[in-house]
Amino acid sequence: MKEILQIEERGEKRMMKQILVISTGGTIACRSTEKGLVPQIAMEEFLNYVPKIHGMCKLHAIQLMNVDSTNMQPKNWLQIASVIKENYQKYDGFVILHATDTMAYTAAALSYLIQNSRKPIVLTGAQKPIDEDITDAKSNIIQSILYATSDASTNVNFVFDGEVIAGTRGRKIRSKSFNAFTSVNFPHKAVVRDNKVFHYIEDSSELPVEFYDNLNERVFVLQLIPGMSGDIVDYLKNRYDAVIIEGFGVGGIPSCEEMKFKEKIDELLDVGTEIVITTQVPMEGSNLDIYEVGRTFKQNARILEAYDMTLEAIVTKLMWILANSYTHEDVRKLFYKKINYDIER
Repeated sequence: MKEILQIEERGEKRMMKQILVISTGGTIACRSTEKGLVPQIAMEEFLNYVPKIHGMCKLHAIQLMNVDSTNMQPKNWLQIASVIKENYQKYDGFVILHATDTMAYTAAALSYLIQNSRKPIVLTGAQKPIDEDITDAKSNIIQSILYATSDASTNVNFVFDGEVIAGTRGRKIRSKSFNAFTSVNFPHKAVVRDNKVFHYIEDSSELPVEFYDNLNERVFVLQLIPGMSGDIVDYLKNRYDAVIIEGFGVGGIPSCEEMKFKEKIDELLDVGTEIVITTQVPMEGSNLDIYEVGRTFKQNARILEAYDMTLEAIVTKLMWILANSYTHEDVRKLFYKKINYDIER
C-alpha cells in the first residue's frame, strides 16, 4: 500500500470535508525533458502549486503511480479502484489526477468498478503541466475540490474546464485546447462557476455502494472502412471474448455477400464471442432498425446494440461484464442495465 500523505492544513480551523487526492501521473504532473514531457512532479511539490486548496478541505494525498496516459492499462484501473475501496470509509470524496488521453476510459471503468457511490469520485487533469506559466492545471484542481466537497456531489465524474461530466459520458475531443472534453449524448451534470457548483442533475439512488475487482481484457474494437473484407474477423476468432464493431452512420455493416460480414459474424457468435454493434459517429448513437444494412444484424437476438453509449463505456462495460457473467443472457441483461447514466435505449 502506498503511503498516504497528510497535507499541512492552512487557513481557518473549521469543520471541513476529508478529501483523498490520488495522483496517477499525466501531463498535469509532467516536466519538460530532453525526451519530451515526462511525469516527474511528486505529490507534495505538486500540491504546493495550488495553495488555495489547503483551506477548502482536509487534504490527504497518495502518489499511486506516475504514468503517461498512453501507458494506462486495465490493471491500473483496478489499482485506483482498490485504493478507493480501502479508504472509502475514511474520506468524504476522492479526486484522481489523471492524464487526459485515456481519462475517458478510466472514468468509465471506475463507473463499473465502483457503483452507486454516494461519495464523489472525481477525475481531472490538464492540457499543460502545472509548472508552466500558462496552464489549466490549477483551475481544474480547484474546481475538482469544489465539486468533491459539494454536498450534492456523488458517483464517478469528470471535472474539466468548469464542466462536470458523468464518468460514462465523457470523451476527449480536442488534443490541445483547454476545453478538451465534452459530454456525449447526455447533459452536463453540473458546472463550476465563480467558485460555486451549480448542479443540474442530482443522483437520487439510495442503493449501497458496490465494488468490483475483476476485468476481462479480451475485448476488441473493429472499426469498419470501405473495402474491408469480413475475412478479417477470422483473426479475432478464439482470441477475444467480445468484439465491438463500429459501423457506418447509425450502425450499418456491409450486407453484400462478397464482403462476407454476416457469415463471419455468425461464426464468431457460434464460438461464443459477444458482438456489440455501435457507430463511428460520435454523437446521437446507433439505430439498427432504420436501414436494411442494420436490420440484417438486428434480427439476430445474440447481437447487442450500443445505442447512444460512448466507445469508452462500451469497452469498459464489456470488460466488467465478462469478468462477472457466465451466460449470454447474463451479458445481455447487464449490458442494457443503466449504470451512471451510460445508456438510453
